[in-house]
Amino acid sequence: MDGFEDRNQGSGLRSFAAVECERTVGDKTTRERRYFISSLDGTSAQVLARAVRGHWGIENKLHWVLDACFGEAACRVRKGHGTENLSRLRRMALNPLRREKTERLAIKNNRLLAGWNHDSLLKLLTG
Repeated sequence: MDGFEDRNQGSGLRSFAAVECERTVGDKTTRERRYFISSLDGTSAQVLARAVRGHWGIENKLHWVLDACFGEAACRVRKGHGTENLSRLRRMALNPLRREKTERLAIKNNRLLAGWNHDSLLKLLTG
């Protein structure tokens, strides 16, 4: 981290990391380089790789589900606190949908079923 003047300013910054990713879909291969700033000491590539994978795990487990099941990315609300409020409501709705195991349906289908059937909705809400 030579040359980074603010490295000792109490921010917790301890390392920079560059991660090169290669993705192949069909016969097309793309490469991408991502940069990370971290509070990890930066001496272990395995520890940094786990942290990066953990970050993308959150992206894939939460944000993708919110977009696929609730259409979050297509939401046109932009005024005031509407975006944040709707986002919180979606997350609150997602929790009981994830807990529901008796119907063995995908989250999106459980959501639809709860909208169509009052007994299914009651089962979701009462756990």
